Amino acid sequence: MSPLSTQEISNSSTSMAPTFLLVGLPGLETAPSWWSVPLITIYLLSALGNGTILWIIALEPTLHRPMYFFLFLLSVSDVGLATVLMPTLLGLAFADAHTVPASACLLQMFFVHVFSVMESSVLLAMAFDRAVAICRPLHYPVLLTNDVISKIAVAIAFRCLSLHLPLPFLLARMPYCRPQILTHSYCLHPDMARLACPGACGAVYSLVVVLSVMALDPLLIFFSYGLIGRALQGVGSAEDRWKAGQTCAAHLSAVLLFYIPMILLALIDRFKLSLSPPAHTLLSYVHFLLPPLINPVLYSVKMKEIREKILKRLLPTKVGCA
Repeated sequence: MSPLSTQEISNSSTSMAPTFLLVGLPGLETAPSWWSVPLITIYLLSALGNGTILWIIALEPTLHRPMYFFLFLLSVSDVGLATVLMPTLLGLAFADAHTVPASACLLQMFFVHVFSVMESSVLLAMAFDRAVAICRPLHYPVLLTNDVISKIAVAIAFRCLSLHLPLPFLLARMPYCRPQILTHSYCLHPDMARLACPGACGAVYSLVVVLSVMALDPLLIFFSYGLIGRALQGVGSAEDRWKAGQTCAAHLSAVLLFYIPMILLALIDRFKLSLSPPAHTLLSYVHFLLPPLINPVLYSVKMKEIREKILKRLLPTKVGCA
């Protein structure tokens, strides 16, 4: 990749942001496109893993239950998030395409944040599902009916779209006083908003969006796990506690995998902590690309019913003639 030229930088410093410039992965600006190979591999494995989860849940009537419906939505968000990142990542790797039209950048930013909020919302819904199943097992079929699940799905969709639909329009109307060079290989709202002139509208709205999702959701999830932990203390035998805990292991792993890199990035940006650009970019890649890759593995390994149904479909038992 070639470093960004002075002419490119000067052309990007306009008031209405006709284009944005992507820096790619710091330290690899002059490297060949070999790093596109792991990117493509990660994406294909993510698509294969999540596609398998979607396929098995759709085909198996016994998996048409609330817990697996939320897992279905989680796989949709994972596939969507990985897919929407690929155009700029592969453009940088193969075509050295640093310049991105503002309209394309805003579109990518919108879908990146929509699928991120969807993932966060689904993880919260899954925590609620597990809390009800463990804390109120006798009331679970009554509380989580198909009608309730449908309303939760509609609420998740409404939340994703309503929170982020105004952001592209706000950013498109902002005046930009700084060179429009983004610090990542894809378009993110905080990265674009910091380039706006001081006093530009939308900063308060952006803060509300961040706090209403990425701060509130993990608090509610860990509150749910506090209720689950208290309920497990009253379970009779250690074996029963182990079985109940195993049902939450995959979900808790997915929660930590999704939120820990995000919280670290937020702390680094908020307190201006010293971190090398490659390390900062790598942490961002971990946040966006690792959950879609790892989540299908977690749920296939930890959830016995998913694993058995996949094996049954892939390795059908041959019945011989008597």
